[in-house]
Amino acid sequence: MSKLVLSIDCGTQSLKALTFDENGNLIDMCKVEYPQTYVSPKPGWAEQDLEVYETSLSKACRTLFERGRVRPEEILAISVTSQRDTCVFLAEDGRALKRAILWLDQRMAQYDAKLPLHFKIGFKIVGMEKAAMISSKKCKANWVRQNEPEIWKETHKFLLLSGWFNYLLTGKFVDSIASQIGHIPFNYKKQTWADPKMDFHPYLFPIDRNKLPELVPPGTVLGGLTREASKLTGLKEGTPVIASGSDKGCETLGAGCIEESMACASLGTTTTLQITSEKYLEPIKFMPSYPAVIPGKFNPEVEIFRGFWMVTWFKEQFAAVEAQIARERNVSTEEVLEELLLQTEPGSFGLILQPYWGAGLKQPEARGAIVGFGDVHNRAYLYRSIIEGLAYALRDAAEKIEKVSKTAIEKVVATGGGSRSNMVCQILSDVLNRKVLRTHVYEAAGLGSAIVSFCGLGFYKSFEEAISKMVRYVHECDPNPERTSLYEKLYQNVYKRLYPRLRPLYRAMQRITNYPEM
Repeated sequence: MSKLVLSIDCGTQSLKALTFDENGNLIDMCKVEYPQTYVSPKPGWAEQDLEVYETSLSKACRTLFERGRVRPEEILAISVTSQRDTCVFLAEDGRALKRAILWLDQRMAQYDAKLPLHFKIGFKIVGMEKAAMISSKKCKANWVRQNEPEIWKETHKFLLLSGWFNYLLTGKFVDSIASQIGHIPFNYKKQTWADPKMDFHPYLFPIDRNKLPELVPPGTVLGGLTREASKLTGLKEGTPVIASGSDKGCETLGAGCIEESMACASLGTTTTLQITSEKYLEPIKFMPSYPAVIPGKFNPEVEIFRGFWMVTWFKEQFAAVEAQIARERNVSTEEVLEELLLQTEPGSFGLILQPYWGAGLKQPEARGAIVGFGDVHNRAYLYRSIIEGLAYALRDAAEKIEKVSKTAIEKVVATGGGSRSNMVCQILSDVLNRKVLRTHVYEAAGLGSAIVSFCGLGFYKSFEEAISKMVRYVHECDPNPERTSLYEKLYQNVYKRLYPRLRPLYRAMQRITNYPEM
């Protein structure tokens, strides 16, 4: 009889309940789309009612069990992997004091960090002053402290979304080390809460230690499912809840990328390129190397903030025809969009997209750009330019990671929604000039979380052994030399030059419109 675990994958647009066996087979899953991705009280703000996540969790689990392929009593453990840097404010009785503030939120706090003199001098010497200021302003706890002081005063626990799910399931304020990715007083090198005597993070993110959860290594049993959580999910009371990790970290694990020569390209709402390393590395200066789901290791990463969200943006703004065709055929809109890619030429006749639909730490004023329009271009080429632009950004990410790791990335494993497309994977391979692989399941984050559960339950002696049993590659793309040559010229001669030349204009736009918020 197969051994089963349940993975909860809470994303930006949906929540999934997935059951895996000890061989990495996805036995069944249920996906629940949120009524709306987020609430936006003001332009650039992004919030979500916690009730949406709670209701989606209940619906996903109960629908899964009602289908009958999986029974609640077969589930040996449950683990949660979730979106990163989404913040929750709870009162002492566990009540939500306000909607969760999502990672997408662009509001800015006032910079009021009270840094000791030695940190100020150190920042000035290494050129970190601006990066520190931006990070502090992006901290949602700082914004609430300044703008909603009554809520901050009543906040008993400040949690990332992963910690809130763990509280919902176990009644305990405890979270995984591998989920601590956000604007929080966390020491990424030591993988623990920061000590104000030794670390600057508590000054940029002044959150009292008693407001933060207890941290434990991935694979730790956090506790048993409470009676209330049992009623919510349909699972047995007392079912072990296991500390997992962030969605991107679990994807990297579920992709089998545990060496520096293999990178995970997560083609999701946020697109990232990530490796696993025993060393703390910063591919982008002052951007930390995140804690990996394998205890004690790191996930150096480069992020394209809005990433494959741009496909959703394209569908909403330009793909009404394809959406109608998809409804008539009873297929997804993405399947019809695949046909658009087949109708276009590599390089898009010089139509180049710079995918900065959301600004990053090093490009706070950045915006997206599309250059090179001509009368040959139509919606199909606009769509292709989005895919190629994201691939160029991942190529740039690979170069940044290789520079600090001193190790060539030989293979890339594509995960996330974008990896379902054969054409997307092939374009990625041609632009990167590397072999691109795909695993036997698209749900790599859920699989990674399941791997953690089985390791935590003692089924496998190591993560390496678990990966050898649970991860398989079923599709690969090799770069086409002719297309790779074309992309190389466009990447070196056009794409890499776009941002430096457009940056002064972006800064002017930001000054004039205060968007993105400064």
